Amino acid sequence: MSFEDEWGAAKVAATRLNGLPGDPGRWSPGADLSVRQDHLGAIGHAAYGLHGRLVKDGNHARGDSGVAAGLLTAHHFHTGAALANVVEAWDLQLRTLLDAVGHISNHLDHSVASHAKDDAEVSTSLAVSKISEYFE
Repeated sequence: MSFEDEWGAAKVAATRLNGLPGDPGRWSPGADLSVRQDHLGAIGHAAYGLHGRLVKDGNHARGDSGVAAGLLTAHHFHTGAALANVVEAWDLQLRTLLDAVGHISNHLDHSVASHAKDDAEVSTSLAVSKISEYFE
């Protein structure tokens, strides 16, 4: 079997796995990909709320864990350094998660505003085109 034949078979299998028909030229997204602005707004609001809770609740153990790591290290326990590494790793992961959730929230807020603006422009242009019919 040639490379092209294998590649073609792999593409057909991948499109089947993704739920797409074998002929992508006939594929149409249909209503499955539609979303309403209130849905985007609700998801954006939930992301904003999650961000706020993560800022508050994600740091509960930081102070006590840092103190415990310091005391364990001062008393020559190896677990002190390990706990300090855990605190550092938690901090890094928390900041990464906060950035991601903030990005989602901001993007969805922007999407809602942008789509509302686009809808208003389309509505205005349709109204103007309807009015212009009467002048012809």
